Amino acid sequence: MSQPTPQPWIRSAWFDGLWLLAPPFLALLVVLALPAEFRASTHMPLLGWVVLVVFIDVAHVYSTLFRTYFDAPRRRQHRQLLWVAPLGCYAVGVALHQVGGLVFWRVLAYLAVFHFIRQQYGFLRLYARHEPASAPSRRLDTALVYYATLYPLLYWHFSPGRNFTWFVEGDFLQLDWPAGRYAATVLYVALLGLYGAKELRQWLFYRTFNLPRNLLLLGTLLSWYFGIVYFNGDLAFTLLNVVSHGIPYLALVWISREPAGPPVAGQRPGWWQNYAVLGFLGFLLALAYLEEGIWDGLVWREHASVFGWFQQLPAVQNPALLAWLVPLLALPQATHYVLDGFIWRRPKKARA
Repeated sequence: MSQPTPQPWIRSAWFDGLWLLAPPFLALLVVLALPAEFRASTHMPLLGWVVLVVFIDVAHVYSTLFRTYFDAPRRRQHRQLLWVAPLGCYAVGVALHQVGGLVFWRVLAYLAVFHFIRQQYGFLRLYARHEPASAPSRRLDTALVYYATLYPLLYWHFSPGRNFTWFVEGDFLQLDWPAGRYAATVLYVALLGLYGAKELRQWLFYRTFNLPRNLLLLGTLLSWYFGIVYFNGDLAFTLLNVVSHGIPYLALVWISREPAGPPVAGQRPGWWQNYAVLGFLGFLLALAYLEEGIWDGLVWREHASVFGWFQQLPAVQNPALLAWLVPLLALPQATHYVLDGFIWRRPKKARA
């Protein structure tokens, strides 16, 4: 009797299950438990905004530092990129904002969307790295993980106004096109059917089932569909969008910084091993709060109760100054989007 194929966990079943795969499912349970008004309105509670936007979304942007500028080997490996990326992002950002503020936010929104989509594809490849799958099977997996995110976005683009935005009002191009929504939905259902048939055949003939890969795809389907298509509320969208993306990213950065190899027998874990995660998260939360405080003091002026001290900063309203200031304040996230396309690449020999 053949032994069952081990599941391709990145770290362990417990860690992957809780921090990498469970977030979209847990976020959906929270959304379902919310009062109906939060699932179909523009209302965003202040506490929800602070936790989701500041302490998860913005904080995860700064975690890239631990994979780049704070990591000596990668800092040497990507020395030129680490200089060119922020300088290039700022120059392009200023040029776009000179054309128009909405142009700047629109380009940044689509860059962010691409970053979110590619993260799901990256996790898919990690969880499929040991599978002896055929080329058509791999292509179908790839098509589904991409379309699980693209279909809700197409639905959003082909719908009238929604109760949520990515960054600012009007950053996505939208056209009320029922036929486009219908065609996108038909393709969505067809891909789901093909994928389900493929997985069933694989189980019937080979008795193999890649649990983490299927949980990843299911979580992606649920978070993007319910966050954008099924529900039409700002809190529901933000909760599903941010938790499903930010928590796994933070967890992946954390385990990528762990020392390789098993602990030495008889050696007690030191302070760093026990409490470093608190310093890691505290550092990120402090940077996120600082950035959002500067944004609120200089530009938005929307959350004085959260960023009281920052209200002493002068509010900038001059369009010429904003064209230089806004791309500077957005530089951490723009650089994060660009660097993320390089820092997770594995050497060719290590690729599945």
